[in-house]
Amino acid sequence: MTTASPPHPSAKQRVIRPRRGPREHVKRALRSWQLYVLLLPATVSVLLFKYWPMYGAQIAFRDYNPADGFAGSRWVGLEHFTRFIESFQFERLLANTLTINGLGLLIAFPVPIILALIVNQLQSERFKKFTQTVLYSPSFISVVVVVGMIHLLFSPRAGIVNNALVAFGGEPIFFMGSPDWFRPLYIGSDIWQNAGFSMIVYLAALTAIDPALHEAARVDGANKWQRIRHIDIPGILPVITILFILAIGNLFNLGFEKVLLMQTDLNLPTSEVIQTYVYKAGLQQAQFSYSAAIGLFNSLINLVLLLTFNWIARRAGQSSLW
Repeated sequence: MTTASPPHPSAKQRVIRPRRGPREHVKRALRSWQLYVLLLPATVSVLLFKYWPMYGAQIAFRDYNPADGFAGSRWVGLEHFTRFIESFQFERLLANTLTINGLGLLIAFPVPIILALIVNQLQSERFKKFTQTVLYSPSFISVVVVVGMIHLLFSPRAGIVNNALVAFGGEPIFFMGSPDWFRPLYIGSDIWQNAGFSMIVYLAALTAIDPALHEAARVDGANKWQRIRHIDIPGILPVITILFILAIGNLFNLGFEKVLLMQTDLNLPTSEVIQTYVYKAGLQQAQFSYSAAIGLFNSLINLVLLLTFNWIARRAGQSSLW
């Protein structure tokens, strides 16, 4: 006599589990209290320095007076935003910020990827570590020192670059006082300083690729370029996509300290960007509400760009932030 087996639950049937009450959640948290203690400093830091300052963002919609405080200052709505958009400097600030960051993204973003692919192909481990150290070491140099090096190297009198130009029969160039040379100097020095740090991220992604794929490709007769094209690049494509989305989300953010240190009265037509203008309007001219409105406008544009490109990457089937 055979017994009938119970019917197999279909995939669409849900397994009903009892919900945990508040007491069970508290007991579970108490059992792992050490983990919550470790999480506490980071949580307090985020709340204190990321979320609490959002309360002060309301001064962008007020005519802020320190004597009246945030809540007591007169509400003016979008007046400061309109003033900035209608100002004669709006187009120049927007163009300078977009041009520097756009060219930096176009030129500087592929450099660490290329460096990582080249370094990954080096056969000698000793030479590979030496190359990584040489390329990575400029990221430890502070921005102030880098700008000081730029001033020394491109000085019109004692700079090694101008001395070389004169030696070859050319005329010395005042690089730091020329608006046309500000962007090349900024982008070039940024690549030299930060490309090695980004290269380490891609090298870490390359180490996660299964070596058996390269062995199989060698057996099939694939050369180095073919293995890079069909194995290495697809293997690090998710990392490239994530970093590109983050870079797009910071398209309107520049290294404020470096721009300010490289800025002179002669190169202002190309070196004045949104961040330096906010600094001058807010701290030097004490226009707190106006500068807060410009900063909030800048952050909203970055947020829109981040959400847009993250949506595009998700729709295209690529890796995304969420």
